[in-house]
Amino acid sequence: MQTRLLIVEDQTALAENLFEFLGETHYALDFAADGLTALHLLSSRTYDVVVLDVMLPGLTGFELCKRMRQDLNCSTPIIFMTAKGDLPDKEEGFELGGDDYLVKPFALRELQLRIDALSRRGTAGNAGLTAGDLSYNPDTLQASYRGLHAVELSGASCRILELLIRSYPKFVSHEELSNVIWGIDDGDTHTLRTHVYTLRKTLQKEFGHSMVRSIHGRGYRLELPHSGGGEVAQ
Repeated sequence: MQTRLLIVEDQTALAENLFEFLGETHYALDFAADGLTALHLLSSRTYDVVVLDVMLPGLTGFELCKRMRQDLNCSTPIIFMTAKGDLPDKEEGFELGGDDYLVKPFALRELQLRIDALSRRGTAGNAGLTAGDLSYNPDTLQASYRGLHAVELSGASCRILELLIRSYPKFVSHEELSNVIWGIDDGDTHTLRTHVYTLRKTLQKEFGHSMVRSIHGRGYRLELPHSGGGEVAQ
């Protein structure tokens, strides 16, 4: 089965390179040169992954991501690609609901690996997961704590929380988290920290506890409030 892929890029040369490289494999490709065209395609068609440039004419990639998540209620995985590689830029992209962030210039093969990792993300057959008073449903992407209102997660936060709950009370290594997010064991550690920070920030805001503890040099684990451990800042 072909992976349905939307590429949103205003640089013609790069878009042609992407089409030439990916078109020879198992992808069904659509293209948009601006955010408004992409928004129209997303409202009328279904995709497995969106590869989204940040600096677009009219509607930026970040604005398009926000409208996808809020207006269209679209949970299709998004890979941002941009020359803006500073941590605040990445943090903004992840908080808006992005799943991955690739800084230009990049190897086309790396992009393909990230596309494949996101497209393999399955949703079937998942029942609700619990760890203490924290629960998460992979089918609805909603987390709740002690019966409080459910919050819908997005981006890599979903997969990180799911793995942490499944592994609780054991810790999860950096390599395991990288594999869940990107499909490889040696993903960028700084980007991984940003993903974890985004999840912590959401849990702290919604439930009053960040719940994710750093295990120095090894990984992360859930640390629920009733377990008696302190909060660990990243």
